Amino acid sequence: MTPKERWLAAVRMERVDRLPFWPKIGGSYPRAQSAPFRDMDPNATIEWTGADPHTYVGPPTRDVRKNTSMETIKRNGVTQRIYHTSHGSMEQTEGFDEGSQATHPMTFPVKTPADIPLMIEWYEDCRIEFHAEALAKAKASAAEIGQGAVIGTGIGESPLMLWVEYLAGIENAHYLLSDCTSEVEALFDAIHRSLIRRTQLICEHSPADIFYMVENTSTTLISPEQYRRYCLRHLGEYARIANTYGRAMVLHMCGHLKALLPDLATLPVSAFEAFTSPTLGNTTLLDGRTGCPNTCLIGGTNAMLWLRPANEIIAKIEEDLSVLPHHRGIVVTSAGVMPPRCKPETIKAVCEWVKSYPLKN
Repeated sequence: MTPKERWLAAVRMERVDRLPFWPKIGGSYPRAQSAPFRDMDPNATIEWTGADPHTYVGPPTRDVRKNTSMETIKRNGVTQRIYHTSHGSMEQTEGFDEGSQATHPMTFPVKTPADIPLMIEWYEDCRIEFHAEALAKAKASAAEIGQGAVIGTGIGESPLMLWVEYLAGIENAHYLLSDCTSEVEALFDAIHRSLIRRTQLICEHSPADIFYMVENTSTTLISPEQYRRYCLRHLGEYARIANTYGRAMVLHMCGHLKALLPDLATLPVSAFEAFTSPTLGNTTLLDGRTGCPNTCLIGGTNAMLWLRPANEIIAKIEEDLSVLPHHRGIVVTSAGVMPPRCKPETIKAVCEWVKSYPLKN
């Protein structure tokens, strides 16, 4: 099988020639390595390990606004974003961390109840359109990638998780949801309508193989009751749209999921990605296969495990794989981003072992 064929067979719960393996090497990885990896693109390092690559193309859509706009100001590693609406403005700030090569929120746009109608206006003013130039670019990238990697694209994040992570912040999000329930739910409805349209256009036109809702779900951020009330309903609608177009929807969920497994089993999605084992996560591969027998599990390890020697990493993966009833629908990955302290030689050794592991099909 080619890497793409192997990935897609696993996502479809079909038989594979061997287990797919994908180390999620990010932008922070090279600077922590010695030559030659220090000067290599992360994708080149993934190829060197012998893994099954996963790459991305952009969505064939664009946002068009009439009465709202975004002003972006960057200085000294901080990005300020100003949401301008006809009834007022909101501000958020993001910092850039050199070590992780990632941004992180510092302040959030929705700070008080008065900001909620402004954010509703922001979403209601946005018209999502098909973008032919973006599609042409995505098709060109997909043609160049060919069978060498599975291709994903992101659709967005469901309203509750977007609210908690990016619009209001964890504490304020829960206070406002409790104190201003109807207003926040009206915002959720506006975000949901936008995501419905985005899902339709992306699933209809994109050349990607798999389609992500980047949820970052964890019961350390929201409760199972909140998940059932909001996320489950919204995600079910997006997934049904994807299924209408014959597309594979994947939920990126990198947190604590064990209490949600009975609910997750009801979603018509193809896979859970970043499925993280204890002690960083709280779900083993056996938990996932038992609770969600028809869903592909992409992950199965955790960052702390990848700080150990290769033989210990292999022993733990072997232990977790050995108790499964079969190995269909399993993609072994680093779950979250690969820790920079894990050397390429360690990744390669684990990859070679995974590739030789005897399957129970």
